[in-house]
Amino acid sequence: MSTPHFVAPRPAASESRQFAEDVEYYLSQSPRQLPSRYLYDELGSSLFNAICQLPWYEITRTERDLLRRHAPRILRDLEPLATLVELGPGNGEKLADLINATADDVMLTVHLVDVSASALETASRTLDHLDNVTIVTHEAEYETGLAQATSQGAENESFGRTLVLFLGSNIGNFDPPGAAALLDSVRATVDGGDALLIGADLVKAEATLLKAYDDPLGVTAAFNRNLLVRANRELAADFDLDGFAHQAIWNEESSRIEMHLLSLKRQQVRVPEAHLDIRFEAGETIWTESSYKYRPAQVRDMLERAGFRVMDQWLDERDAFALTLAEAV
Repeated sequence: MSTPHFVAPRPAASESRQFAEDVEYYLSQSPRQLPSRYLYDELGSSLFNAICQLPWYEITRTERDLLRRHAPRILRDLEPLATLVELGPGNGEKLADLINATADDVMLTVHLVDVSASALETASRTLDHLDNVTIVTHEAEYETGLAQATSQGAENESFGRTLVLFLGSNIGNFDPPGAAALLDSVRATVDGGDALLIGADLVKAEATLLKAYDDPLGVTAAFNRNLLVRANRELAADFDLDGFAHQAIWNEESSRIEMHLLSLKRQQVRVPEAHLDIRFEAGETIWTESSYKYRPAQVRDMLERAGFRVMDQWLDERDAFALTLAEAV
């Protein structure tokens, strides 16, 4: 049986217009940078799904294993559960793992929040065969989509708790102040007694981290360089793809992996839609993504500072990953 599927309204500003404004602003900074959200166009989302299948990228497999093993406990602790909101659902498989552990007579409203329309479509298809869910998609930033989801729940007077899922170590894409601000925003949006399930990749050996973000098959490199393809396509830029290389760096002091696009030569790049004419020196980079790595106690402390009480934390010691369930107090 196909589930009802509703699409929340898009924000007024067009994605292409915002992309142009952000490129103009961030490429003019020192160091040059671009927001990681723009990695996830249709091709970028497909490449990221491929990255999740690579043997060197353990985050997805490890998190799914933890989720499958502990889903019954999570659901039992949150009864009665009425609403699921996933921020950045990816392909929807992890959410499906959780829903599959619910009783057949438990009806759920599932809200999917992502800036990528293709990611929302993929996740919706993954969940569409489930008979006990109603799917609502929000093509929006996390805070905006969560606010839409919770306001709709209040309008519908649904009885039961809300569980917000923030998986895939997406929290690592925010710097510490940004992560704290996001968790504060989540806490301000949900009600007391609602919960947050967060997945966080942990600190591990540098060689292991670098291989995960600079894989031997070059899939992550293609994912990163696709950002230039997108700029060429959408903003009439003239980036020479052969003139930039993917670079992954472990910044131990800041506990983060950094992804960069490294200029291999001195070159001039025009981005007409962003009103830019930029000279890159050989060795200069565009910083495209950060992935912060945590220690288990840091995750607990971060949640408690935001107004959550940690209910449980499950660790995979071998692959260094933490799944933490916390209740809004």
